[in-house]
Amino acid sequence: MTLLDKDGVRLTVDDSATVATVTLANPVKRNAQSPALWRALSEAGRLLPGSVRVAVLRGEGTSFSAGLDRQAFTPEGFDGEPSFIELAGGSDAVLDATIAEYQEAFTWWRRNDLITVAAVQGHAIGAGFQLALACDLRVCADDVQFSMRETSLGLVPDLTGTHPLVGLIGYARALEICVTGRYVQAPEAERTGLANLVVPASELDAAVQDLTAALLAAPRDAVIETKALLRGATDRTYEEQRVAERAAQARRLRDLAGIAE
Repeated sequence: MTLLDKDGVRLTVDDSATVATVTLANPVKRNAQSPALWRALSEAGRLLPGSVRVAVLRGEGTSFSAGLDRQAFTPEGFDGEPSFIELAGGSDAVLDATIAEYQEAFTWWRRNDLITVAAVQGHAIGAGFQLALACDLRVCADDVQFSMRETSLGLVPDLTGTHPLVGLIGYARALEICVTGRYVQAPEAERTGLANLVVPASELDAAVQDLTAALLAAPRDAVIETKALLRGATDRTYEEQRVAERAAQARRLRDLAGIAE
């Protein structure tokens, strides 16, 4: 069932209503991104039925996403949108609010009630790289090429990608990748933890389907509690994490025993 199809984003839900697929659907432009696409991605997150447990993000064509549409850097920008030059000349409050709105397209993927999987092939550049990083897991084709190009353009990665990047590969490697803008190809992505799995491009869809089935095997409430524990672990001390584990397990035991809290 298709719930959304606009501005280069298509949202579909399978017959069981447990798996959603968000597709970047502008392969002619290698799924280049724009403010309209970001708003559509945010809308996709709001439209997800509550029964969905796994959300898969993919890109049509040979590239996952080539990043920000270069039209953004022209004086006129996109039709009906303020150009970057106009934004830069505005107030701090307006500029901050605008970037915050853009970031919303990248934040809902980390909700505790979902596990999100990016199926990444070909180029994942800049905003495309950050969108892949927004997901919990990344299954990559062997032709994948990640690159963070913002710094090379005089900008910074501002679409929520810096936090997960450092968490996955560490500060030093993240700094080097961002500042040089170089390509990270499949072997390095798998070795450093950017990719959970690398498969031949022809097997990408099947690998995602297999992973999705495995993710759905465990009871939903246990998965939600586990994701919340793991996501918060880096912000807690060891003792705080022990307390969080005990509280989560108490909730699970009472739920399994049919005892209401």
